[in-house]
Amino acid sequence: MLTIAADIEVLARFGRALADPLRCRLLLALREAPAHPSDLADALGISRTRLSNHLACLRDCGLVVAVPVGRRTRYELADPRLGHALDDLRAAVVAVEADRTCADATENGCC
Repeated sequence: MLTIAADIEVLARFGRALADPLRCRLLLALREAPAHPSDLADALGISRTRLSNHLACLRDCGLVVAVPVGRRTRYELADPRLGHALDDLRAAVVAVEADRTCADATENGCC
């Protein structure tokens, strides 16, 4: 059973991964299907070096894994439930965004 401290660490890692739009794009791409780095770099329109740095962050966060395939490496989500979690999180954020109850949200940049 996880402790509160462990729960916080897990959520912090997930938040760190989602804090960068490119890492979000990577996670969403890998949610669709595993891919090789060269294919991901081409699909996202970024250099392989930049992609490598972001994949390393996602690996360190425990969200993606590198799977050797012959002489190449394929990346995929570490657990299929992460894809479902991304879908659920996105749906929840969109629902909250559509139902802002704070009258000052736009002016104050809150909610």
